[in-house]
Amino acid sequence: MTLEPTSAAIIQLAWARRLGLDDDAFAKAAARVAAASVEPGDPSNRILFPDESAGSVVFLRLFGVSAVVGPQWALDAAAVLPDAELAQHVTLLTLTRSHGGHGLGSSALFFADDLPLNQPSEDLTVSRGNPEAIALESLCPPDDVNEVGLQSLEHRFTIMHPEEEQSLPVACGAYGEWEGLLANMGVLVAPAWRRRGVGKLAASIAAHEALAAGLTLQWKADVSNTGALAMARSLGFATGGLHASVLLG
Repeated sequence: MTLEPTSAAIIQLAWARRLGLDDDAFAKAAARVAAASVEPGDPSNRILFPDESAGSVVFLRLFGVSAVVGPQWALDAAAVLPDAELAQHVTLLTLTRSHGGHGLGSSALFFADDLPLNQPSEDLTVSRGNPEAIALESLCPPDDVNEVGLQSLEHRFTIMHPEEEQSLPVACGAYGEWEGLLANMGVLVAPAWRRRGVGKLAASIAAHEALAAGLTLQWKADVSNTGALAMARSLGFATGGLHASVLLG
């Protein structure tokens, strides 16, 4: 699916605020590209935001416009590198090695302002409670739990599987609000229930709750997580950018 132009502007605004930039930073850079005064990806059009107190270095490419946020020494080191290299986590690790750079990784960004509604083939119970989400996390590998980060996504919708004695969580779709504009989404599925469609269904439930709240959808998936990337595309999300970051010290 394609995004409405107004949705792209909302996404740019939310990320600008998230990174501490001027509200119109991405819009101005995109306008320069549209006017053909610079080529897409030209480092001379890259948004640079020096922050000497930053505890991380962040690279973002959003709808053809890139930005780097971090201490001035990091901006200087990144200035000679093209976007394709900066989007790779290993590049940021190399640039920041002498400053203790570690962790975080690279993610693909997907967005949507409308999605088809997935209907379940049977009646399901959906819980909005935190205990059910915690119970689901206990069934999943720690790496999956950490990547999805359900506890940081305040709106959770857990699909429960009815059992004779107790109802068990099988999947959770969730989102957290960014700047009151974006719904940053995540999905966690119990290992025994993967590849059975419940993750896609949980994601659809959370997505339509977010859309009903007037938010634009964001899906952020590690570039090596083929399952999450495939789910974003199958749900109807549009590719929007890349995000890479490292912690310092």
